[in-house]
Amino acid sequence: MTTNDPLQPHAHDPNPNPPSADPAITLILPHGRVHLITLADLKVLPETSVTDCYIVSTGHGTSGPFTFTGLALPDFVQSYVPAGWSHLEIVSGDGFGSRVMAAEVTAAHPAMPFLLAYGINGRDLTRQEGLVRLIVPSERDDALRQVKWVGEIRVRP
Repeated sequence: MTTNDPLQPHAHDPNPNPPSADPAITLILPHGRVHLITLADLKVLPETSVTDCYIVSTGHGTSGPFTFTGLALPDFVQSYVPAGWSHLEIVSGDGFGSRVMAAEVTAAHPAMPFLLAYGINGRDLTRQEGLVRLIVPSERDDALRQVKWVGEIRVRP
């Protein structure tokens, strides 16, 4: 059975241009509460760097290795997500998304956490490169869970 669910791992047509001019991330908490998060908000929290990361993009092949810098997902959860959540839906401004289960966040190796990356190889990501990307360091083949242009994070109970 074929699904059109953007949160299921699937092939994704490459999108070379930012889907919107607004780089803010909309955090949607349970019960519909909404909070806007800016790049500046992310940068005041503890910074984490993960080395030896690759991006495998549809139509572009593999690139890397890179060192990505940003906010580790466990730190994001601690700062923004209320207790009792089961998963996060992290969605790009162009509609591509990834579902991250609570157990994945807590079980990830501390040296390779899921990352809301805003830097690459010692410099900030440009808007064209994604500005804020979900990086899943353990993905080496398809990287179909990585999200460029994170635009929305939905917290699900």
